[in-house]
Amino acid sequence: MHGEVTAIHLARDSGGTVEPAESADAVAGRGLRGDRYFRDQGTFDDRSGSDLTLIEAEALSAVEDDYGVSIGAGEHRRNVTTEGVALNHLVGKRFAVGGAVCVGEELCEPCAYLEDLLDEAGVREALVHRGGLRARIVESGTIATGDAVETASV
Repeated sequence: MHGEVTAIHLARDSGGTVEPAESADAVAGRGLRGDRYFRDQGTFDDRSGSDLTLIEAEALSAVEDDYGVSIGAGEHRRNVTTEGVALNHLVGKRFAVGGAVCVGEELCEPCAYLEDLLDEAGVREALVHRGGLRARIVESGTIATGDAVETASV
């Protein structure tokens, strides 16, 4: 399995504006430096395994094709957008994203909070089983746009 990071997004505050980044420091047990979850201030901060969230570019395209719902860059509020990797298959598995090593914790199913923020009816339904992956960062490293996403050999 080999995919690629196509975008990185950080939100400094819970519910705050999501900003693109070329790279981010992924810190084990904490999250991406500069993101709300790194500072324990995310909406789902009490949920274990939310150090890093990822979503497939292919899933976003499918949501638009199947439901007519267009989700702009970063509006999904996931940290990393990938291409060429089936994220749902990484639950319970170790994988590398750039220089960081992660463990897939659970699917990042859509919530009413996201639908309210986007003010777009149908977003929640459209993203069921396509909302991405919550992961725990187990080895710190830098993640950058263009980096590989691959099953970790360690």
